Formats: sequence, structure tokens, C-alpha cells
Amino acid sequence: MFWSTSLEGKNISIAQLMRLVQLLLKLDIRDITPQLEPTQQCVGLDMGLKYLYADTNQNVVECPKYYRRAEKRLNKLNRRKSKKFIQGKKPSNNYIKARRKYAKGHLKVSRQREEFAKRLALRLIQSNDLIAYEDLKVKNLVRHPKLAKSINDAGWSQLRKWIEYFGVKYGRLTIAVNPAYTSQECFNCGQLIKKSLSVRTHICSCGYCEDRDKIAALNILKKATIGHIGSWSEDLNAWGDTTSIWAGSNTCQDKLSQ
Repeated sequence: MFWSTSLEGKNISIAQLMRLVQLLLKLDIRDITPQLEPTQQCVGLDMGLKYLYADTNQNVVECPKYYRRAEKRLNKLNRRKSKKFIQGKKPSNNYIKARRKYAKGHLKVSRQREEFAKRLALRLIQSNDLIAYEDLKVKNLVRHPKLAKSINDAGWSQLRKWIEYFGVKYGRLTIAVNPAYTSQECFNCGQLIKKSLSVRTHICSCGYCEDRDKIAALNILKKATIGHIGSWSEDLNAWGDTTSIWAGSNTCQDKLSQ
């Protein structure tokens, strides 16, 4: 390139100028994504540890437990790494290799959990117009001394993140509701029936009997369809910084009347 131009009194070639130019393009993915046809379906999700979630259609999804499956191998890699570490000396090449293998093992588990949540969230978005789920404070829940590992391995945050992302991308409504008393409140009469975690069946004095997880999923969907403030993100790049919206009071009432 022989042409040149002047930039602040300095002669530079066009090729050099092109390397200095920054191209910024802002594109809304919703403008280029084909919108899904309405399904006239909605679903409520009750998160758990035995099952990743149970929904209002009596479906349950098993928790894949990727970390639990890889835990034995990860501990073995960690022991190998520790044996090669000598305090006070420069890390050897063998130690560096062992450390990388250990890190790759954790990275594989993380990617498996992320991909599973992504596929599951996409199926939910494609088959439902409204998805209601628990507004769980995972950062607080993982402080539990006995359940922290299982909660992290379940991947509730990843599933919620991808549900909200695909909800914005494909124009579906996603609502996070307060999970308080969803498994104790009777769906038929509204009476609170306290029960321990070991009690898996809801039995009410009104005669209503149902599985505990199914009751929770139904109550979550009920809260989402009677004007509960939900969590939804307009910004595809800020999945965690959600805004509040109102769910229509007449949304998916047929599901609740079944």
C-alpha cells in the first residue's frame, strides 16, 4: 500500500490506519432469530437434589451428578499433584503437568454441567410459552455444611441462566417466584401443612392428596399466573442482572384448572 495519510501530523499508510480502526457492531440477536410458534403450554418447575426438577406435567429430570461421577478420579489427580509439590522449591515440570490435568478434570465437569443445562433449557423454551421456576438464592444455600457439594453439582444456577437467556432470545415468558411454602401449601384449599423433608406425599384434611414435588410445581405455576412479580432479563449480556415484570393474571389458567 503506497498511499499515505496524515494523522496528527504523522504520515502513516492506509494499512497502518486500518489496523488502528476499531469496528463496533451492536446486534440484537432477537432481530435475526426466527420466533417460535405459540404452544399454548406452560410449566412450573420445582428444583431439588433427588431430581433436578419436577414439573407440573408429572415429569421429573434426574440430576446428572457429573461431579459425583468424576469425584474419585479428581481426588486421584489431586493426590498425584500434591505428591509432586515440594514446599520451598520451584514447581517442577511434572508438578505443572499434574496441576494441568487436575484443572482439566474440573473444567470437563463444569462444561458437562453447562451443556446439560443448556440443552434442557432449550427444550423447555421450545415446548412452553411460560416457564415458572423457584427464585433460589444459591449463594446462600451452598453455605449448608452437608448439602453444599450436592447443590453445586445440581447446577440450578446454570439451568436458570439458560432458561432466561433462551426466553429472551425466543420471546418466551420466564418468571422466578418466591419458593416459600410451595411444598407445604395445599393447592386445593390453600391450607399450610408443615412436613419434614422425609415426607414425600402431601395429604390435606380437604381430601387432596398429591406428590410433594408435584404440589410444589403446581404452586409455583399458580404464583406465576396470578400477578406475581417475576424475574426476566431484557439484556442478553446480563443474565444475572434481571428486571421485574408482571405476569398476566389470565396466563395459562387451563393448566391450573386441571
